[in-house]
Amino acid sequence: MNTDGWLADTRTSYDTVAVDYADQIRGALAEKPYLRATLTLFADLVHATGGGPVADVGCGPGHVTAHLNDLGVDAFGIDLSPAMIDVARSDHPHLRFEVGSMTDLALPDASVAGLLAFWSLIHIPDDAVPAVFRHFRRVLCPGGPLLLGFHVGDESRLKTQGYGGHPMNVYVHRRRPDKVAAWLRDAGFTVEAQTLLDPYDGVPGAILFARRQS
Repeated sequence: MNTDGWLADTRTSYDTVAVDYADQIRGALAEKPYLRATLTLFADLVHATGGGPVADVGCGPGHVTAHLNDLGVDAFGIDLSPAMIDVARSDHPHLRFEVGSMTDLALPDASVAGLLAFWSLIHIPDDAVPAVFRHFRRVLCPGGPLLLGFHVGDESRLKTQGYGGHPMNVYVHRRRPDKVAAWLRDAGFTVEAQTLLDPYDGVPGAILFARRQS
């Protein structure tokens, strides 16, 4: 798969739906106690390592970044979509947001105390995930926590419409936690916990906590 092609399609798709997506997702955490608990645990892990900047990679409209900030985390957001970043900056003007790609993170080595990718890996094809995880390890401080959330399954499907009925052209990849955990270990992470969300739903979610090895 051509990297430039799927990245461009992902960027264009989310630029197109940014405003409607933000309208739908704004306030969603209030209805998801398990996700809030997950983010609280992640914040506690960051604080336990001494704190520092935390990257929310694939932040979208910035609602998770803002929630972490409310938990006392020095969180900033990165997203591939300039339109998403515009919405995030408008909704949360006191926080830092920047355009960037997890496939080539423009962050210095060992510069963040924690990193999360909350349902933003779902558009990364399998052959690109190991390189993304190596970038995550590179920018994390030794011992820094990593939090991942993603759809569980064994298939990929093309999403052609969404969020207000706008056209999209992105593949949504569902993966088994053990497969993601194996990629993490290969990239130099220790996987510390796995949790399934809505395990009997049609599209369950998974949460993985990992830590960069020294």
